[in-house]
Amino acid sequence: MIRIGIIGQSGELTPDVQQLAEAVGREIALKGAVLLSGGTNGVMECASRGAQEAGGLVVGILPGDTLDMANQYIDIPITTGLSFDYRSLILVHSSDALIMIGGGNGTLGELSTAYLNRKPVVILEPTGGWAGKVRGIAYEQAYLDERKSVQLDYAQTAKEAVDIAISRSDNKN
Repeated sequence: MIRIGIIGQSGELTPDVQQLAEAVGREIALKGAVLLSGGTNGVMECASRGAQEAGGLVVGILPGDTLDMANQYIDIPITTGLSFDYRSLILVHSSDALIMIGGGNGTLGELSTAYLNRKPVVILEPTGGWAGKVRGIAYEQAYLDERKSVQLDYAQTAKEAVDIAISRSDNKN
């Protein structure tokens, strides 16, 4: 199964971002892919809810040693014993492609990690945060630097984001 990682902010979300994150999760499930995330709240919880309600499989890569941070929509919680920053490395390495939804500083770090590891990333621009800013600061609007390690993709809808992520996945079936 293709594994699609979700990166985005934790905490409070606008209703529009909540709906888009849920729609991304739903689309991932409907395409038969597995949703991976950091497993906690915010974008991760909304995407997990969308995937689980559509009958999909949801994996949460959790910080720390306990399951208490997992949101209620996680089917398979994986504790890492690591901080938030380091568990993100596991999320990126375990994903065939990633979708960026909104995001703050932590999400920007995950984007950079994905780029360094040549993982495809689809940026859902209407979700704001760093997702709404990357194109404007990216090298040639498509790369994080002049090495052009991997091209960033942009989407305007949940369906478009998932379709691109699956097509760029390094685990196509």
